[in-house]
Amino acid sequence: MTTINLKDHYPWYTEDTFMEVPDEIAAFLDEDRRLQINYAQYIRDNKAFYSLDAGDGIEAGALNLPEQPDEALERMELERLLKEGLAQLTETQRRRLLASVLNDESNQRIAALESVDESAVRRSIQRGLAALKKLLNKF
Repeated sequence: MTTINLKDHYPWYTEDTFMEVPDEIAAFLDEDRRLQINYAQYIRDNKAFYSLDAGDGIEAGALNLPEQPDEALERMELERLLKEGLAQLTETQRRRLLASVLNDESNQRIAALESVDESAVRRSIQRGLAALKKLLNKF
């Protein structure tokens, strides 16, 4: 058994924390650390910096940041309010609004499918959007 300092291997340890591990695990951690140091040195020596114009997908990783916890919470709250707002609409308003917005159906097509006047579909969608807007303005 080998005693290792977890602070040397894991950046989230801020204080010295010693632990006994099998020799194989200690050797693996030392080898991994050595490889990381060698790779960093290779990058410095060869000035291997990547261009965002290379087209190899690196730019996607650089530009698409992971969602932050506060952003995730805000998105979940907005989704909850939207579902709540859709539940408050009448069945007809909800059906027509979803067909118009999500399925990108025209008012004429919705009216033809439901055998109603186009103006009725338009008014129904406008009322549904106004109700959702009123609810989401609280957000």
